[in-house]
Amino acid sequence: MSELYPLKFEPILKEKIWGGQLLANHYGKNPVGLNNIGESWELSSLRGDLSVVSNGFLAGNNIEEIIEVYMGDIVGDAVFEKFGIEFPLLIKLIEAEQDLSVQVHPGDEQAKRLHNSFGKTEMWYILESSNNGGIYTGFREPLNRERYLEALGNNTIPDLMNFEIAEPGDTFFTPAGRIHAIGAGVVLAEIQQASDITYRIYDWGRTNEKGEPRELHTELALEAIDYGAAGKIKLKKPIAENRTSVLVSNEFFNTNILHFNQSVSKDYTPIDSFVVYLCTEGRFNIRYNNSTEIVTKGETVLLPAMIKNVILDPGPEATLLEIYIRINQTN
Repeated sequence: MSELYPLKFEPILKEKIWGGQLLANHYGKNPVGLNNIGESWELSSLRGDLSVVSNGFLAGNNIEEIIEVYMGDIVGDAVFEKFGIEFPLLIKLIEAEQDLSVQVHPGDEQAKRLHNSFGKTEMWYILESSNNGGIYTGFREPLNRERYLEALGNNTIPDLMNFEIAEPGDTFFTPAGRIHAIGAGVVLAEIQQASDITYRIYDWGRTNEKGEPRELHTELALEAIDYGAAGKIKLKKPIAENRTSVLVSNEFFNTNILHFNQSVSKDYTPIDSFVVYLCTEGRFNIRYNNSTEIVTKGETVLLPAMIKNVILDPGPEATLLEIYIRINQTN
């Protein structure tokens, strides 16, 4: 069997009513025949949206096919034992030229019971923000179901919500149950559980191409919402040059950031997991087993679990997100 290598995938582009042109212009996405690209699914194992390898001898194979053949060598033995051929994360780039709808995601129990799906805990790393763009996240203060229903009936949900200005380098962690919306003018990277279950709560009075209000999921949302999820959550963490810093660490995923202008050696022997690199600025080379893979801004690369040692060479500097999971992690 041929030796595995860092895998790139064809981006899956999603046209959205609230999308724009920045993913094409700033992050190398090629929206042939599409306008207003809102999302680029960088790595996905969801049905109908399986990521397809774009480089090397595995080009043309989708993520499920390669996991089925290589199993733990791709994702890690513990990850394969828990998730099988389904890749456990969904990684996206998102541009909001307009405000997204206010929404909430169910946790694992509700999602499994109602949709036979994983829940959706996610995080956002801000890449760009203009015109005081920001994030609606949680309530200003804890409230009860009755107060929420009153605001829902009065179309005043935004008045209850916590809003935080977003700047490049900010991180927002959104566990299942916390209501949220990406504000206009924001471009971000999203790391989440492998789920596309979203309950729309409020949509700013928008209509679809037929002039009809978009569907809301009021009853499902009532069960999913954590009415105590309130207050400021923005994390603005200084980045140490040439050293990896933790942004988010939990049972679903770990996301670190690395800004570097000199070579950095990585030893992944302690983790039994794949590693994903998402290049947010600049470019870098991955050196492994006497081979090299070039990664540029906007590209996402899956490093198979069997590759334990790599050297990252900036060209001349780069910033990347480093993403992996640890089975049985409790924090």
